[in-house]
Amino acid sequence: MIRFDGIGKQHGNQILFLEASAAIHRGEKVGLVGPNGAGKSTLFRLVMREEQPDEGQVSIDRGVTIGHFSQEVGEMQGRSAVAETMDGAGPVSAVAAELRELEQALADPARIDELDELVERFGHVQARFDELGGYALESRAREILAGLGFSPEMMDGDVGALSGGWKMRVALARILLMKPDAMLLDEPSNHLDLESIIWLEEFLQEYQGAILMTSHDREFMNRVVDRIIEIDAGELTSYSGDYDFYERERAIADQHQQAQFDRQQAMLRKELAFIERFKARASHAAQVQSRVKKLDKIEKVEPPKQRKTVVFEFRPASRSGEDVAKLAGVVKRYGSRTVYGGLDLLLRRGERWCVLGQNGAGKSTLLKMVAGETRPDAGTVTVGASVKLGYFAQHAMELLDPDRTVWDTLQDAFPRASVGSLRALCGCFGFSGDEIEKRCRVLSGGERARLVLARLLYDPPNFLVLDEPTNHLDAATREMLVRALVGFEGTMLFVSHDRRFLSALSNRVLELDGGAVVPYGGGYAEYVARTGREAPGLRPLHH
Repeated sequence: MIRFDGIGKQHGNQILFLEASAAIHRGEKVGLVGPNGAGKSTLFRLVMREEQPDEGQVSIDRGVTIGHFSQEVGEMQGRSAVAETMDGAGPVSAVAAELRELEQALADPARIDELDELVERFGHVQARFDELGGYALESRAREILAGLGFSPEMMDGDVGALSGGWKMRVALARILLMKPDAMLLDEPSNHLDLESIIWLEEFLQEYQGAILMTSHDREFMNRVVDRIIEIDAGELTSYSGDYDFYERERAIADQHQQAQFDRQQAMLRKELAFIERFKARASHAAQVQSRVKKLDKIEKVEPPKQRKTVVFEFRPASRSGEDVAKLAGVVKRYGSRTVYGGLDLLLRRGERWCVLGQNGAGKSTLLKMVAGETRPDAGTVTVGASVKLGYFAQHAMELLDPDRTVWDTLQDAFPRASVGSLRALCGCFGFSGDEIEKRCRVLSGGERARLVLARLLYDPPNFLVLDEPTNHLDAATREMLVRALVGFEGTMLFVSHDRRFLSALSNRVLELDGGAVVPYGGGYAEYVARTGREAPGLRPLHH
């Protein structure tokens, strides 16, 4: 239903696609993978006709409707979140808007003399709205928004008052409500919490149309897609399976190619040695000539591309006392809402607590209190002896000096460190070559997060408090971070919506559920096994 036939595309002097071909069939769910800058977003723009290929063609079957969710959210204001969501559903939204205007007009005392015409018009518009399935549409819109974490007040409030992350959710809801034949989803799970990610997963599993999506969350990708298209070096390669299958297949293909390359190199060395040895002898002239000709004709095997995953080696953190942090009788209120009504919690050395809870349950508040960023209204929070605390939160990214470069930022933090070790640190966190000269003001969200984490982990604290550290990080950096933190010997308290991160790193779970705080021994995987659900407030898993 969507076909790429021999497409070529170049941006400046960067070649994105070279005679690349692939097809997406009805109802297929395809994950699009490839390194940053490989052209994933460009491929989406080609389908949406926002860009044209330099050669080849992108063809879409007649009458196919396409919904595109991207990270660029336009202006949204003046309407409720429900109205904004329904607006994506085509003609019915115009009818809904007129219906709302008529409702207001009917309630307006100044227009009492127009009452008869208004009532008659209202009857017509209402019938048309019903015909288009408008009433069912509104309840579907509300169901989708609820799945994405909206409370009823947020659904009916002005969409303009929402933060960027919540506007993203509205933009996503519009496309889910539209139910197009094909959805192009660019990082749909980026701004979602765990509950919403799991809800979206189920929605997409049941959706009948085709999906082409990118996601840094490999668990999400595994559960939604049944095929992977990889963009690499200008080509599109298809793998029939989920993300884990693709990784295994690609590793096998790389091994085969390396073996072929090694065999050919050995053969070439032998041939060249023969030519060198006998080229001066007239008696062997004919043999030498035929071998030279043979070598000219051989198609050279390329070695597999080096997919460098740099491993970050932690310096060992100094040892803290046994009791790392203690909360006693902690009370915290926001206005009339009590988030904690007397919380007692002891974090001991070597424990790695992941905090789970629905939106507004107080996950970030707990981390802020432990990190000393906010004070409890009653009770005490004490951090133990010889504890060196490192805190990562989204706002830390705003504290970077916009005029300093990546390199300056790290050198300012570690003036005594050797150039070699700081360069290695930059490499691990994805800053290679000239990228270390970028000023902080031009860094993307992902680059900022990587820089702040690099600064935090170079001289590691023995108590890490991490609030959504994987937000904005691509799959390779997430993987590097998980590997690095598995070897971390200190104590951790963290919030994350990445299930791979949760299961690999936690050995304790703190569940915040409607004002109750329930600790579980054992990590996230044990929590799922014991409770039968992947997050608080969710239905148990279907087995």
